[in-house]
Amino acid sequence: MIKALIFDVDGTLADTERDGHRPAFNQAFKEAELDWHWDVALYGELLAVTGGKERINYYVERYHPELELDANFAVTVAKLHREKTRIYTELLSSGRIPLRTGVKRFLLEAKSAGLRLAIATTTTPENVTALLKYTVGEDALNWFEVIAAGDIVHAKKPAPDIYLWALEKLQLKPEVCMAFEDSENGLKSSLGAGLKTVVTINDYTANHDFTGAAIVLSDLGEPETPCQILSGELNCDGFISLAAIVRLHQIL
Repeated sequence: MIKALIFDVDGTLADTERDGHRPAFNQAFKEAELDWHWDVALYGELLAVTGGKERINYYVERYHPELELDANFAVTVAKLHREKTRIYTELLSSGRIPLRTGVKRFLLEAKSAGLRLAIATTTTPENVTALLKYTVGEDALNWFEVIAAGDIVHAKKPAPDIYLWALEKLQLKPEVCMAFEDSENGLKSSLGAGLKTVVTINDYTANHDFTGAAIVLSDLGEPETPCQILSGELNCDGFISLAAIVRLHQIL
């Protein structure tokens, strides 16, 4: 029987990447008087790198190799990332980034059934707090027993470390948990930790390789807006319920 559900955040709980993190990065660059701009296509490429600070470093190495980086560059990157987080939080507070279809319903159902909930993400704890506060409510953070986020582990996804840390804090074996992801790197991370994984794709990850996923879906669906099953089999009546996830877990 499933005892806990562990969720990625960006792209899984909400479509935060294209319309949240990307414009927040661009505004932070503008305020720092940098002529950098990440359009939708470029950001899709940069998403292959997990972690905001790591993404900035990769961008500079690939697209601005002419820059002479001194010992203070790490400080500059950290400052840019802090400003980006501030701007991103302001975007969330305006209500412009809703949860994905079916997420709130499913979380409420799992919480009501007494399942333990956790988060395993490379985004910062501040971003997790802001997303839950402005999409679910002030008390939403208390729904999650474990928040594994940001730099709490050194090796980020696709390494399994963030999931292993969450499992250690839950004091549970992966066999009694289920992970929810949206990307190839996220899936590699959860599978590396031994977790059966549900994938809900988004615009940036539709063409990723999801080999090994328990099931691949368009979203979690609602009774009035059914989801699509893109890979795998599950009788779910068009939306993912806790009963459907329990059945899926049992047959794998």
